[in-house]
Amino acid sequence: MYGDEARFCTRDGSRLAAFGAAATPAAPAAPATPRPAPAPAASTNPAVARNTALRANDPASVAGASSHANMAGKVLDRRYHIVRKVGEGGMSYVYLAHDVATQERYAIKILSPALSKEENAMARLRREAALGIRLAHPNVCHIVRMGETEDGLVYVVMPYVEGEILSDRNYRVGKTTLTDAVRFIAEIADGLHVAHQLGIIHRDLKPENIMVCRRPDGTEYAVVMDFGLAKERKAGGELQKLTATGIILGTPEFMSPEQLRGKPLDPRTDIYSLALMTYEMLTGKLPFEGKNQQEMMIARLRSDPIPARNRRPELPEQVDRVLLKAMARAPEDRYQSAPEFAQALRVAAG
Repeated sequence: MYGDEARFCTRDGSRLAAFGAAATPAAPAAPATPRPAPAPAASTNPAVARNTALRANDPASVAGASSHANMAGKVLDRRYHIVRKVGEGGMSYVYLAHDVATQERYAIKILSPALSKEENAMARLRREAALGIRLAHPNVCHIVRMGETEDGLVYVVMPYVEGEILSDRNYRVGKTTLTDAVRFIAEIADGLHVAHQLGIIHRDLKPENIMVCRRPDGTEYAVVMDFGLAKERKAGGELQKLTATGIILGTPEFMSPEQLRGKPLDPRTDIYSLALMTYEMLTGKLPFEGKNQQEMMIARLRSDPIPARNRRPELPEQVDRVLLKAMARAPEDRYQSAPEFAQALRVAAG
């Protein structure tokens, strides 16, 4: 018997389906091969969810999606002039836009018609937008507002963040220097801590959701993107049901063991994912091995991580200890806050 939020079988890693539930568009299963290396091109504010497919057999949705995918040059809601498309995914299209009054730049995420028609999904997204507005922080790309036009087009407004996705940077540079990794993790932890203090968990931390930006002096800094999976820590029954719709899911490669098991979540699940990201930055690989995605998930539930020094011997031994503690299977054995993990990593790096 699995809880409402369980996504994968803890024995064989198979994706679970709700018994007797009404049919909903399921998220595609994770690929059986390791994540393909991303193209080394710079990316601009993708903020796109990747886990929901459009209903290809719904002519109305396809027609709506076509118009949603070609918004360049239009004025949205008589307020935002759409400049160009900068990204797209299964459930949304992201555009660079200017406020016609202030000329301030924004990223506008326009939701697909299929998702806009899902009442449960929209109720959840409106709840998340209300939470996201409170996440203003230099290291977080927060939601400015969520709107809906007279003809039913739903959109989310965010600050325009220009830079390179961390996964692209990882591919381009190979193994990140320890100095850069410590700095990025400290900045990500600062942004997460603000969310955690508000009772919000990201739940989908991964390199694709981190943007590496540059200040005017050329120094790099990290910004946490796409709190689209964020939820209140003390979620009520109604929100729990919305979470279980399966329309929005985390990314299996970076999910914590308790997330894979469908257990209650708290900020320590983000710390686990952050540790996985740190390990990958430093070594170029993930700390678990398997012939396919299912085996790697099972390894996270049953096996210990491969020490980082096995893959990068020059790393300080104390850094390895910090990573192993942050990736402990039991949340109570990990660091209990994101800044605590970041500080331990900084000290270990000397």
